[in-house]
Amino acid sequence: MDSEIADEELADLEEPTRAPVRRVLDQDTIREPIRLLGPRTPLCLSPDATLDEAVRLMREHHVGCVLAVEGERLAGILTERDLLLKLEGADLSRRIRDLMTPDPEVLRPDDPIVYALHRMAVGGYRHVPLVDDDGRPVGMLSVKDFVHYLVSFFVSDVLTLPPDPARGESWRGRDGA
Repeated sequence: MDSEIADEELADLEEPTRAPVRRVLDQDTIREPIRLLGPRTPLCLSPDATLDEAVRLMREHHVGCVLAVEGERLAGILTERDLLLKLEGADLSRRIRDLMTPDPEVLRPDDPIVYALHRMAVGGYRHVPLVDDDGRPVGMLSVKDFVHYLVSFFVSDVLTLPPDPARGESWRGRDGA
């Protein structure tokens, strides 16, 4: 009985529950720095690493690209699209430099989010490396980062929305459609 009273007293001392602050997606928000998207640490290999090493690393980390780095500086990017469109046969003993996109478009972590959106939309990129002032890779930005960012503005609207059986929708698993 005493423990019930103590629990009630403790409950009275707790901070009152506050309504969550609703975030707004507007012109100011998309001008915030890219670093707020929480870009991942890039996976880096030498341009002389084999495609087999790159594919293994991408699979292991469930990502769609690796950066080719020479002497700490970004030399290129190898994406799953490069593998699909440029690789003839299944010769994974070739070097990354044979298929990578050299000197890819890059951004800095403090560039505005809208710059990244523009670059990715105009260039048709799904990944953009982030580099420091010396050209060293410091992050990787992907379309997936933008999806997570947008969902954060509408969490309850998006995450609680059930599939619509009237439209023939059902949950299809991780890979989607």
